[in-house]
Amino acid sequence: MSTKDRKIWVVYNGEIYNYIEIARELSALGHRFLTRTDTEVILHAYEEWGVGCLNHFNGMWAFVLWDSRTRKLFCSRDRVGVKPFYYSYDGKGFCFASEIKALLEIDEFKIEPNEQIVADYLFWGVLDHTQETFFNNIYQLRPGDYLLLEANKLIISSYWDIEAKEIVFRKQGDYAERFSALLQDSIRLRLRSDVPIGTCLSGGLDSSSIVCLANKLMFSTENIEPGLVGERQKTFSSCSENPDYDERSFIEMVARQTGVETNYVFPKVEDLFRELSCLLWHQDEPFGSTSIYAQWDVMRLARERGVTVLLDGQGGDELLAGYLPSFYFVLRQALTRLDIGCLVSEGLGLLRNHAQMTKQLGKRMSGILFPKTKEEIEWSDERFRKKYFRRLSEPAKFDNDLDNYLYHIFRYSKLPGLLHYEDRNSMAFSIETRLPFLDYRLVEYSFSLPREMKIRNGMTKSILRDAMKGILPEKVRKRVDKMGFVTPEPIWFKTSLKNRISEIISSKSFAERGYYDVGKVKKGFNDHCQGKVDFSLALWRYVNLELWLRLFADRQFPA
Repeated sequence: MSTKDRKIWVVYNGEIYNYIEIARELSALGHRFLTRTDTEVILHAYEEWGVGCLNHFNGMWAFVLWDSRTRKLFCSRDRVGVKPFYYSYDGKGFCFASEIKALLEIDEFKIEPNEQIVADYLFWGVLDHTQETFFNNIYQLRPGDYLLLEANKLIISSYWDIEAKEIVFRKQGDYAERFSALLQDSIRLRLRSDVPIGTCLSGGLDSSSIVCLANKLMFSTENIEPGLVGERQKTFSSCSENPDYDERSFIEMVARQTGVETNYVFPKVEDLFRELSCLLWHQDEPFGSTSIYAQWDVMRLARERGVTVLLDGQGGDELLAGYLPSFYFVLRQALTRLDIGCLVSEGLGLLRNHAQMTKQLGKRMSGILFPKTKEEIEWSDERFRKKYFRRLSEPAKFDNDLDNYLYHIFRYSKLPGLLHYEDRNSMAFSIETRLPFLDYRLVEYSFSLPREMKIRNGMTKSILRDAMKGILPEKVRKRVDKMGFVTPEPIWFKTSLKNRISEIISSKSFAERGYYDVGKVKKGFNDHCQGKVDFSLALWRYVNLELWLRLFADRQFPA
């Protein structure tokens, strides 16, 4: 799209959720609109505020704007990185895309694995933690960054980050009230749609909260046309016949309370490897576990049911200390600062709610006092390991250990990979997913909260639980276990997939890569199959990387 005078052009992927409010503001400043689209709002916002327009947007986006008046190229990615932005620049030509595979079509581009990023993935299980990708000479804009290209000079700057600040309310209830208001407004904005809309529902605290809050907003004509929802809100879930990996009991509690329509999919092990090349092709890069296939199946089911926009709960765990390692950082700081009250309340709460976690915490403490190399890291080729092994830095942006940990998983080690998987899986089926917990206002507010609003008396996500009292079914609101869209991966690896995995790690290509110590990988696999230890996550990284290398480096593309 261009401005009326055709001097400014934009190509754009995503949604500016508050485009109506921005259009009103710009209209008052004299701008005249020819459409009712958020794309045109980007153009006029740039005309009015230049690069500063980014601070006005609430949404998910990747766009490139060409200003012919100044011969400047302006590229941007949303604050949190919901939408991807890849580029390649050799000093002469600048190429950009939403998917890496598009850049592989550049004339004379040589496909080479970025071995440092390969190593980070094998050793630590991370991706999207830097501006580099798994491909040499292909980069990505980091979340909250923009890029300017002018006179062959490329400049990358940051326009947003999470800053250290603390909000203090006089009454404890005010924290939850403010959180609830922000979350509801985030959902309201993300219901703006002209196509059918539904929700993902795992049965966990985050997705259940969105389903319950959205159910009230969906049937108000102020927020969405009723025909785009139907008589009932449509929800989509991944389930399992194995009760240890199934959350239907919680899903059905939410369904009974809200009256939503449930749609279930059951990922099958026999389909996983049959579709794996296609899934890897869409993901562009290796991924962390077979749970990504469960999400893939959910997106396909939504498409089959005629839904093209889904609300989802990504981000809640990273904002509100939903992962159990959060307790380690709370207890470590309490011990360092001799905060006896915190040590007692959280220690007892941890024992009460997460008894299985205490042994893991003990191991973590020992690992910090007496550092040692992970066994899975030693599965790599010794020369490769010596060349590329590095300990990833942990930020010290805040004055408390918990917020530093949350910042790390939000910006680098956890959420970027989850958003990568979500975007590729959804877009493979032309589904647009929208993530209410990642509204930047809610993000900034959550990082300003005191520790007790995140972890209190051995319970994670304290403020969300407070905010959802009387809205969620109590058994869901008080859940202390976590699952999400999962697969029985540890079982699959030693049963249905045993021969397939054995074939891969025994192959000629696996032995010749120079990345793996084949003997140690095989021993780890045997130990897993014999039930001595659960190595499923590490095994998947090695197997998945090999399949990715075959697909892209060896160019064994699917038909």
